[in-house]
Amino acid sequence: MTAPTTTAQGDPQQPEAYSSPLPNPQPHLGHALASEWTKLTSVRSTVWTLGSLVLLVVGIGAAVILQTTATDYERMPFPTPAVFGLLVGQLPVMVLGVLTVTSEYGTGLIRTTFTAAPDRYRVLTAKYLVFGITAFLTIAGSVSLVGLAASMLRGGPGSGVHSGTEWVSMLLGSFYVTLLGVLALSVGTLVRHSAGAIAVMLGLVTLPPVIGAVLGIWDALAPIGRALLEYNVPTALIELFGLPNSGGSPAFGGSPLPGSAGHMALILVLTGCTVAGSYVVVGRRDV
Repeated sequence: MTAPTTTAQGDPQQPEAYSSPLPNPQPHLGHALASEWTKLTSVRSTVWTLGSLVLLVVGIGAAVILQTTATDYERMPFPTPAVFGLLVGQLPVMVLGVLTVTSEYGTGLIRTTFTAAPDRYRVLTAKYLVFGITAFLTIAGSVSLVGLAASMLRGGPGSGVHSGTEWVSMLLGSFYVTLLGVLALSVGTLVRHSAGAIAVMLGLVTLPPVIGAVLGIWDALAPIGRALLEYNVPTALIELFGLPNSGGSPAFGGSPLPGSAGHMALILVLTGCTVAGSYVVVGRRDV
């Protein structure tokens, strides 16, 4: 029979516990932000989408400015020419919002991400913050460039008096398009498929005006059709950027279009619901 062997404390033959000389800080949101920033800036899709956004807004805006005169700005804010490029430029923003999360699901990188950072809510929050801030700065910068060019080239005596509120409206319009990108990111998180999420966002932007015009044919469905014509993305951008519209025309039932506050409230509620849903889904499913 062999007696159990015990090791006396202070035995010089016992190996000491390993202590790494490298710093081992506790992970926080800053680390997740740095990781998501590296992902966003290291892929070519970011350059292509944001580059096309700047090209569309500045290029089309410059073409519109060259076709206008100083008197055209008596009733129109200086940043308004940017809305024509932004009506098309919102599409690259939504595509980038979708790809920010679905590309990781497509390549399987999302498993590595959640293994390295088990706090999924922190990772998702970092994605929303990095994408939202980057998109807003790019959009607002492009629109501001168009507005400054219009004020310098067409800011003559015939353009009337312009206040600072039009620049506040420009920031609200840029924030509205940024929310569309955030909405696309949340839809991509829910769908986990690039083509499916992009199709959903394209339908959300393009279908309401078409369906609203079709429903206006039937008297019973005319109120729904009129609501779709009043509350859609192109109408919201026209209102936010102060473009003269035909809100009192028979196409809208003779009533004025809803103001900027109504459009902002609608996009905030819709984006808030889908973002909340994305947190619930990411926290429950396996990957």
